[in-house]
Amino acid sequence: MTLPDSIAALPARTPELVSLLETWANINSGSGHAAGLERMRLALRDAFARAFPGALLADIPLEGTPARALRVTLRPDAPQHILLNGHFDTVYEADDSFQKCTRPDAHTLRGPGVIDMKGGLVTMLAALEAFERTPHAGRLGWEVLLTPDEEIGSHGSKPLFLEAARRHRFALVFEPARTNGDIVRSRKGTGAVIATCRGRAAHAAKIPNDGRNAILGLAEFLLSASRVPAELPGVMVNVGNIRGGSPATNVVPDFAQSELDVRITQVADRDLLIARLNELAAVINARDGYKLELDVRFNRLPKECVPAEEAVFDEWRRAARDVGVTPPNWVHTGGASDGNLFAAAGLPSLDGIGPIGDHLHSDREFIRTDTIAPRAQIVALFLHRVAAGEISL
Repeated sequence: MTLPDSIAALPARTPELVSLLETWANINSGSGHAAGLERMRLALRDAFARAFPGALLADIPLEGTPARALRVTLRPDAPQHILLNGHFDTVYEADDSFQKCTRPDAHTLRGPGVIDMKGGLVTMLAALEAFERTPHAGRLGWEVLLTPDEEIGSHGSKPLFLEAARRHRFALVFEPARTNGDIVRSRKGTGAVIATCRGRAAHAAKIPNDGRNAILGLAEFLLSASRVPAELPGVMVNVGNIRGGSPATNVVPDFAQSELDVRITQVADRDLLIARLNELAAVINARDGYKLELDVRFNRLPKECVPAEEAVFDEWRRAARDVGVTPPNWVHTGGASDGNLFAAAGLPSLDGIGPIGDHLHSDREFIRTDTIAPRAQIVALFLHRVAAGEISL
Protein backbone atom coordinates (compact mmCIF):
# COMPACT_ATOMS: atom_id res chain seq x y z
CA MET A 1 0.00 0.00 0.00
CA THR A 2 0.98 3.66 -0.36
CA LEU A 3 1.58 5.49 2.91
CA PRO A 4 0.68 9.14 3.37
CA ASP A 5 3.79 11.17 2.55
CA SER A 6 4.32 12.46 6.09
CA ILE A 7 4.27 8.93 7.50
CA ALA A 8 6.54 7.55 4.78
CA ALA A 9 9.03 10.37 5.53
CA LEU A 10 9.49 9.50 9.21
CA PRO A 11 12.56 7.19 8.85
CA ALA A 12 14.47 10.04 7.19
CA ARG A 13 13.97 12.03 10.39
CA THR A 14 15.81 9.46 12.52
CA PRO A 15 18.99 11.53 13.10
CA GLU A 16 16.88 14.51 14.18
CA LEU A 17 14.74 12.36 16.49
CA VAL A 18 17.77 10.70 18.09
CA SER A 19 19.37 14.09 18.68
CA LEU A 20 16.18 15.29 20.40
CA LEU A 21 16.10 12.15 22.56
CA GLU A 22 19.72 12.65 23.57
CA THR A 23 18.96 16.23 24.60
CA TRP A 24 15.99 15.13 26.69
CA ALA A 25 17.78 12.18 28.29
CA ASN A 26 20.65 14.44 29.33
CA ILE A 27 18.17 16.43 31.43
CA ASN A 28 18.06 14.75 34.82
CA SER A 29 14.40 14.25 35.70
CA GLY A 30 14.56 11.79 38.54
CA SER A 31 11.20 11.49 40.29
CA GLY A 32 12.56 13.31 43.34
CA HIS A 33 14.44 16.06 41.48
CA ALA A 34 11.91 18.89 41.36
CA ALA A 35 14.11 21.33 39.43
CA GLY A 36 15.02 18.69 36.85
CA LEU A 37 11.40 17.64 36.40
CA GLU A 38 10.40 21.23 35.75
CA ARG A 39 13.23 21.69 33.27
CA MET A 40 12.11 18.54 31.45
CA ARG A 41 8.46 19.60 31.47
CA LEU A 42 9.39 22.97 29.97
CA ALA A 43 11.43 21.23 27.26
CA LEU A 44 8.40 19.09 26.40
CA ARG A 45 6.10 22.09 26.50
CA ASP A 46 8.32 23.97 24.09
CA ALA A 47 8.54 21.01 21.69
CA PHE A 48 4.77 20.43 21.59
CA ALA A 49 3.97 24.15 21.36
CA ARG A 50 6.27 24.54 18.36
CA ALA A 51 4.93 21.40 16.67
CA PHE A 52 1.25 22.22 17.23
CA PRO A 53 0.67 25.99 17.38
CA GLY A 54 -3.10 25.55 17.61
CA ALA A 55 -3.00 23.21 20.60
CA LEU A 56 -4.12 24.11 24.11
CA LEU A 57 -1.37 23.56 26.70
CA ALA A 58 -2.04 23.28 30.41
CA ASP A 59 0.45 23.09 33.28
CA ILE A 60 -1.21 21.01 35.99
CA PRO A 61 -0.13 21.07 39.66
CA LEU A 62 -0.16 17.74 41.45
CA GLU A 63 -1.22 17.32 45.04
CA GLY A 64 1.60 16.43 47.41
CA THR A 65 4.45 17.31 45.04
CA PRO A 66 5.98 20.47 43.58
CA ALA A 67 6.10 18.80 40.15
CA ARG A 68 3.58 19.61 37.44
CA ALA A 69 2.07 17.54 34.65
CA LEU A 70 1.62 18.74 31.08
CA ARG A 71 -1.57 18.40 29.05
CA VAL A 72 -1.70 19.16 25.32
CA THR A 73 -5.09 19.15 23.59
CA LEU A 74 -5.98 19.59 19.93
CA ARG A 75 -9.52 19.66 18.51
CA PRO A 76 -11.43 18.86 21.73
CA ASP A 77 -14.71 19.27 19.80
CA ALA A 78 -13.87 16.67 17.13
CA PRO A 79 -16.29 13.74 16.74
CA GLN A 80 -13.70 11.23 18.04
CA HIS A 81 -10.96 11.62 20.64
CA ILE A 82 -7.95 9.60 21.70
CA LEU A 83 -5.63 9.96 24.67
CA LEU A 84 -1.85 9.56 24.41
CA ASN A 85 0.05 9.02 27.65
CA GLY A 86 3.63 9.05 28.83
CA HIS A 87 5.78 10.00 31.81
CA PHE A 88 8.90 12.14 31.92
CA ASP A 89 10.32 11.14 35.29
CA THR A 90 13.09 8.54 35.58
CA VAL A 91 14.58 6.42 38.36
CA TYR A 92 17.90 8.29 38.13
CA GLU A 93 18.13 11.05 40.72
CA ALA A 94 20.38 14.10 40.63
CA ASP A 95 23.15 12.34 42.57
CA ASP A 96 23.10 9.18 40.43
CA SER A 97 26.32 8.41 38.58
CA PHE A 98 24.37 7.67 35.38
CA GLN A 99 23.67 11.10 33.91
CA LYS A 100 24.74 11.40 30.29
CA CYS A 101 24.12 9.59 27.00
CA THR A 102 26.68 7.73 24.94
CA ARG A 103 26.44 6.13 21.49
CA PRO A 104 28.02 2.66 21.57
CA ASP A 105 27.22 2.12 17.88
CA ALA A 106 25.25 3.62 15.01
CA HIS A 107 21.92 2.21 16.16
CA THR A 108 22.23 2.37 19.95
CA LEU A 109 21.84 5.22 22.42
CA ARG A 110 22.71 4.43 26.02
CA GLY A 111 21.54 6.81 28.70
CA PRO A 112 19.23 7.52 31.65
CA GLY A 113 15.60 7.21 30.64
CA VAL A 114 16.25 6.70 26.93
CA ILE A 115 13.84 3.77 26.78
CA ASP A 116 11.87 4.31 30.01
CA MET A 117 10.46 6.40 28.62
CA LYS A 118 11.82 9.47 26.90
CA GLY A 119 12.23 7.43 23.73
CA GLY A 120 8.48 6.84 23.89
CA LEU A 121 7.88 10.59 24.21
CA VAL A 122 9.95 11.26 21.08
CA THR A 123 7.99 8.53 19.29
CA MET A 124 4.71 10.12 20.37
CA LEU A 125 5.72 13.59 19.21
CA ALA A 126 6.97 12.36 15.83
CA ALA A 127 3.83 10.27 15.28
CA LEU A 128 1.53 13.20 15.98
CA GLU A 129 3.55 15.50 13.73
CA ALA A 130 3.19 13.01 10.88
CA PHE A 131 -0.48 12.35 11.59
CA GLU A 132 -1.33 16.07 11.52
CA ARG A 133 -0.19 16.17 7.89
CA THR A 134 -2.54 13.37 6.80
CA PRO A 135 -5.75 14.25 4.92
CA HIS A 136 -8.34 13.33 7.59
CA ALA A 137 -6.55 14.59 10.70
CA GLY A 138 -9.21 17.24 11.34
CA ARG A 139 -11.73 14.54 12.18
CA LEU A 140 -9.83 13.24 15.21
CA GLY A 141 -9.19 15.13 18.42
CA TRP A 142 -6.34 14.11 20.68
CA GLU A 143 -5.01 14.80 24.14
CA VAL A 144 -1.47 14.18 25.36
CA LEU A 145 -1.02 13.70 29.11
CA LEU A 146 2.58 13.70 30.35
CA THR A 147 3.22 13.10 34.04
CA PRO A 148 6.19 13.42 36.45
CA ASP A 149 5.60 10.65 39.00
CA GLU A 150 5.04 7.31 37.27
CA GLU A 151 8.21 5.75 38.66
CA ILE A 152 7.04 6.39 42.23
CA GLY A 153 3.46 5.18 41.81
CA SER A 154 1.63 8.06 40.04
CA HIS A 155 -0.02 9.05 43.32
CA GLY A 156 -0.25 12.71 42.34
CA SER A 157 -1.24 12.00 38.75
CA LYS A 158 -3.94 9.43 39.47
CA PRO A 159 -6.80 11.98 39.60
CA LEU A 160 -5.74 13.24 36.16
CA PHE A 161 -6.09 9.75 34.71
CA LEU A 162 -9.53 9.28 36.21
CA GLU A 163 -10.61 12.63 34.80
CA ALA A 164 -9.11 11.93 31.36
CA ALA A 165 -10.79 8.53 31.23
CA ARG A 166 -14.17 10.24 31.27
CA ARG A 167 -13.28 12.29 28.18
CA HIS A 168 -11.97 9.51 25.97
CA ARG A 169 -12.87 6.10 24.60
CA PHE A 170 -9.35 4.80 24.06
CA ALA A 171 -5.74 5.47 25.11
CA LEU A 172 -2.25 4.77 23.79
CA VAL A 173 0.48 4.24 26.40
CA PHE A 174 4.02 4.83 25.13
CA GLU A 175 5.90 2.56 27.50
CA PRO A 176 8.67 0.61 25.71
CA ALA A 177 7.91 -2.43 23.61
CA ARG A 178 9.30 -5.79 24.67
CA THR A 179 12.80 -6.58 23.42
CA ASN A 180 11.39 -8.62 20.51
CA GLY A 181 8.98 -5.86 19.51
CA ASP A 182 5.86 -7.24 21.16
CA ILE A 183 3.46 -4.87 22.91
CA VAL A 184 1.67 -5.35 26.24
CA ARG A 185 -1.64 -7.21 26.44
CA SER A 186 -1.96 -7.22 30.22
CA ARG A 187 -0.01 -6.22 33.30
CA LYS A 188 0.15 -7.39 36.86
CA GLY A 189 -1.26 -5.17 39.57
CA THR A 190 1.16 -3.89 42.19
CA GLY A 191 0.85 -3.46 45.90
CA ALA A 192 2.80 -3.27 49.12
CA VAL A 193 2.49 -4.99 52.48
CA ILE A 194 3.97 -3.58 55.67
CA ALA A 195 4.24 -6.40 58.20
CA THR A 196 4.88 -5.28 61.78
CA CYS A 197 5.58 -7.78 64.54
CA ARG A 198 5.62 -6.86 68.22
CA GLY A 199 6.94 -9.21 70.88
CA ARG A 200 8.11 -8.85 74.47
CA ALA A 201 11.47 -7.43 75.50
CA ALA A 202 13.60 -9.26 78.06
CA HIS A 203 17.24 -9.73 79.04
CA ALA A 204 18.72 -12.27 76.68
CA ALA A 205 20.38 -14.14 79.56
CA LYS A 206 17.24 -14.54 81.68
CA ILE A 207 16.46 -18.17 82.53
CA PRO A 208 13.74 -19.18 81.92
CA ASN A 209 13.34 -16.43 79.32
CA ASP A 210 9.88 -14.87 79.10
CA GLY A 211 10.84 -12.64 76.14
CA ARG A 212 9.17 -12.96 72.75
CA ASN A 213 11.56 -12.34 69.86
CA ALA A 214 9.75 -10.14 67.32
CA ILE A 215 12.42 -10.71 64.66
CA LEU A 216 11.95 -14.48 64.80
CA GLY A 217 8.17 -14.13 64.71
CA LEU A 218 8.36 -11.85 61.69
CA ALA A 219 10.94 -14.08 59.99
CA GLU A 220 8.64 -17.09 60.29
CA PHE A 221 5.80 -15.11 58.71
CA LEU A 222 8.04 -13.86 55.89
CA LEU A 223 9.25 -17.34 55.02
CA SER A 224 5.65 -18.53 54.83
CA ALA A 225 4.61 -15.50 52.77
CA SER A 226 7.42 -16.13 50.30
CA ARG A 227 5.85 -19.53 49.53
CA VAL A 228 2.41 -18.11 48.69
CA PRO A 229 3.13 -17.83 44.93
CA ALA A 230 3.41 -21.62 44.83
CA GLU A 231 -0.13 -21.80 46.23
CA LEU A 232 -1.66 -18.96 44.20
CA PRO A 233 -0.54 -18.97 40.55
CA GLY A 234 -0.26 -15.45 39.17
CA VAL A 235 0.74 -13.96 42.52
CA MET A 236 4.23 -12.64 43.25
CA VAL A 237 5.66 -11.82 46.70
CA ASN A 238 9.06 -10.25 47.30
CA VAL A 239 10.44 -9.46 50.78
CA GLY A 240 12.00 -6.08 50.15
CA ASN A 241 13.55 -5.13 53.48
CA ILE A 242 13.50 -5.92 57.19
CA ARG A 243 14.45 -4.01 60.30
CA GLY A 244 14.14 -4.56 64.01
CA GLY A 245 15.87 -5.02 67.32
CA SER A 246 18.07 -2.49 69.07
CA PRO A 247 21.79 -1.66 69.27
CA ALA A 248 22.06 -3.87 72.33
CA THR A 249 22.23 -7.51 71.26
CA ASN A 250 21.63 -8.76 74.80
CA VAL A 251 17.99 -7.65 74.55
CA VAL A 252 15.24 -9.90 73.19
CA PRO A 253 13.83 -7.59 70.49
CA ASP A 254 10.19 -6.58 70.83
CA PHE A 255 9.85 -4.96 67.38
CA ALA A 256 10.48 -5.98 63.78
CA GLN A 257 9.06 -4.74 60.50
CA SER A 258 9.32 -5.64 56.83
CA GLU A 259 8.01 -4.28 53.54
CA LEU A 260 6.92 -6.67 50.81
CA ASP A 261 6.26 -6.03 47.14
CA VAL A 262 3.22 -7.99 45.96
CA ARG A 263 1.84 -8.42 42.42
CA ILE A 264 -1.32 -10.01 41.11
CA THR A 265 -2.46 -11.06 37.64
CA GLN A 266 -6.23 -10.70 38.07
CA VAL A 267 -8.30 -8.40 40.24
CA ALA A 268 -9.78 -11.49 41.91
CA ASP A 269 -6.29 -12.43 43.14
CA ARG A 270 -6.24 -9.48 45.51
CA ASP A 271 -8.75 -10.86 48.00
CA LEU A 272 -7.22 -14.35 47.80
CA LEU A 273 -3.77 -12.99 48.55
CA ILE A 274 -4.92 -10.80 51.43
CA ALA A 275 -6.86 -13.69 52.98
CA ARG A 276 -3.86 -16.02 52.77
CA LEU A 277 -1.48 -13.46 54.30
CA ASN A 278 -3.96 -12.90 57.16
CA GLU A 279 -4.07 -16.66 57.75
CA LEU A 280 -0.29 -16.74 58.04
CA ALA A 281 -0.32 -13.76 60.41
CA ALA A 282 -2.94 -15.51 62.55
CA VAL A 283 -0.51 -18.37 63.18
CA ILE A 284 1.89 -15.92 64.82
CA ASN A 285 -0.87 -14.03 66.64
CA ALA A 286 -2.12 -17.26 68.24
CA ARG A 287 1.05 -17.35 70.36
CA ASP A 288 1.30 -15.67 73.72
CA GLY A 289 3.11 -12.34 73.64
CA TYR A 290 3.05 -11.78 69.86
CA LYS A 291 1.11 -9.36 67.70
CA LEU A 292 1.66 -9.30 63.94
CA GLU A 293 -0.20 -6.61 61.95
CA LEU A 294 -0.46 -6.25 58.16
CA ASP A 295 -1.04 -3.05 56.24
CA VAL A 296 -1.89 -4.07 52.65
CA ARG A 297 -2.29 -1.46 49.93
CA PHE A 298 -2.65 -1.85 46.17
CA ASN A 299 -1.55 1.15 44.15
CA ARG A 300 -2.30 -0.29 40.71
CA LEU A 301 -4.80 -3.05 40.05
CA PRO A 302 -4.06 -5.42 37.16
CA LYS A 303 -4.50 -4.31 33.58
CA GLU A 304 -6.59 -7.11 32.11
CA CYS A 305 -7.29 -7.30 28.39
CA VAL A 306 -10.83 -6.18 27.44
CA PRO A 307 -12.87 -6.65 24.22
CA ALA A 308 -12.26 -3.06 23.02
CA GLU A 309 -8.52 -3.76 23.02
CA GLU A 310 -8.97 -7.11 21.30
CA ALA A 311 -11.01 -5.36 18.62
CA VAL A 312 -8.22 -2.97 17.56
CA PHE A 313 -5.17 -5.17 18.07
CA ASP A 314 -5.43 -6.69 14.60
CA GLU A 315 -5.56 -3.16 13.18
CA TRP A 316 -2.36 -2.35 15.07
CA ARG A 317 -0.72 -5.39 13.52
CA ARG A 318 -1.99 -4.38 10.09
CA ALA A 319 -0.50 -0.91 10.52
CA ALA A 320 2.83 -2.47 11.51
CA ARG A 321 2.79 -4.74 8.47
CA ASP A 322 1.98 -1.84 6.15
CA VAL A 323 4.94 0.24 7.35
CA GLY A 324 7.31 -2.72 7.03
CA VAL A 325 7.54 -3.79 10.68
CA THR A 326 7.03 -7.42 11.71
CA PRO A 327 3.52 -7.45 13.22
CA PRO A 328 3.90 -7.65 16.99
CA ASN A 329 2.28 -10.13 19.27
CA TRP A 330 1.13 -8.98 22.69
CA VAL A 331 2.09 -10.45 26.01
CA HIS A 332 1.51 -10.37 29.74
CA THR A 333 4.13 -8.63 31.87
CA GLY A 334 4.78 -8.37 35.58
CA GLY A 335 5.64 -4.66 35.53
CA ALA A 336 2.88 -2.10 36.05
CA SER A 337 2.34 1.18 34.20
CA ASP A 338 -0.20 3.96 34.05
CA GLY A 339 -2.09 1.64 31.71
CA ASN A 340 -3.15 -0.14 34.92
CA LEU A 341 -4.77 3.07 36.14
CA PHE A 342 -6.61 3.56 32.85
CA ALA A 343 -7.88 0.00 33.11
CA ALA A 344 -9.13 0.63 36.64
CA ALA A 345 -10.94 3.73 35.33
CA GLY A 346 -12.58 1.70 32.56
CA LEU A 347 -10.55 3.20 29.71
CA PRO A 348 -9.21 0.61 27.22
CA SER A 349 -5.67 1.11 25.95
CA LEU A 350 -2.85 -0.33 23.92
CA ASP A 351 0.25 -0.33 26.12
CA GLY A 352 3.95 -0.82 25.47
CA ILE A 353 3.77 0.70 21.99
CA GLY A 354 7.02 2.64 22.27
CA PRO A 355 10.41 1.80 20.74
CA ILE A 356 12.67 -1.14 21.61
CA GLY A 357 15.43 -1.14 24.20
CA ASP A 358 16.47 -2.93 27.36
CA HIS A 359 18.12 -2.82 30.80
CA LEU A 360 15.61 -0.34 32.20
CA HIS A 361 16.42 1.07 35.65
CA SER A 362 20.14 0.37 35.35
CA ASP A 363 23.24 2.15 34.12
CA ARG A 364 23.07 -0.12 31.04
CA GLU A 365 19.76 1.28 29.83
CA PHE A 366 19.67 1.67 26.05
CA ILE A 367 17.38 2.20 23.10
CA ARG A 368 17.61 0.86 19.56
CA THR A 369 17.41 4.17 17.77
CA ASP A 370 16.40 2.54 14.48
CA THR A 371 13.07 1.55 16.07
CA ILE A 372 11.90 5.09 16.92
CA ALA A 373 10.69 6.09 13.45
CA PRO A 374 9.02 2.74 12.59
CA ARG A 375 7.09 2.79 15.88
CA ALA A 376 6.03 6.37 15.17
CA GLN A 377 4.89 5.25 11.72
CA ILE A 378 2.66 2.56 13.23
CA VAL A 379 1.06 5.09 15.58
CA ALA A 380 0.57 7.70 12.86
CA LEU A 381 -0.95 5.21 10.42
CA PHE A 382 -3.27 3.84 13.10
CA LEU A 383 -4.45 7.39 13.92
CA HIS A 384 -4.85 8.16 10.22
CA ARG A 385 -7.13 5.15 9.81
CA VAL A 386 -9.17 6.08 12.90
CA ALA A 387 -9.62 9.59 11.50
CA ALA A 388 -10.57 8.19 8.09
CA GLY A 389 -13.25 6.02 9.64
CA GLU A 390 -11.51 2.72 8.88
CA ILE A 391 -11.10 1.90 12.59
CA SER A 392 -13.78 2.40 15.23
CA LEU A 393 -12.64 2.95 18.79
